[in-house]
Amino acid sequence: MRQWAARPGWAWAPEPPGPPLVLADRVAALNTAIASSGEPVVLVAHSAGCIATAIWAAAHAGPVRAALLATPPDLGGQAAVPMRPLPFRSIVVASSDDPYCSPAGFAAYAAAWGSALHDAGAVGHLDSATGFGPWPDGEALVAELAAQVR
Repeated sequence: MRQWAARPGWAWAPEPPGPPLVLADRVAALNTAIASSGEPVVLVAHSAGCIATAIWAAAHAGPVRAALLATPPDLGGQAAVPMRPLPFRSIVVASSDDPYCSPAGFAAYAAAWGSALHDAGAVGHLDSATGFGPWPDGEALVAELAAQVR
């Protein structure tokens, strides 16, 4: 997904150094990236970035119109994850064999956030460590969200 940021009109919210995961730093980086855009925003988040997106949405308003939330992890109580509807359209992408979240956990996030749930199958954590590079299905999901924003 990171390679998508090289496309015209796309941007990457820099990840603060870690571990440990400091969600406040990620939310601040996300807010800076969103604030720098004068146009409607469609977010693409992965893993802890999904949690940062939910935290951002609970505390900020802005030009975000939709979000693709790929494999949000179960943080096991390490952070207070907002479990209320997001103020924009969203899709949670689930993996049946993700080591960081169960299918029931993905379903709980989708239900709480008011998100559509997309079952990507057995794709691990949907990252380069599990062999992912290009992800045409993800690009199609982003295109679906973006088409509804225009």
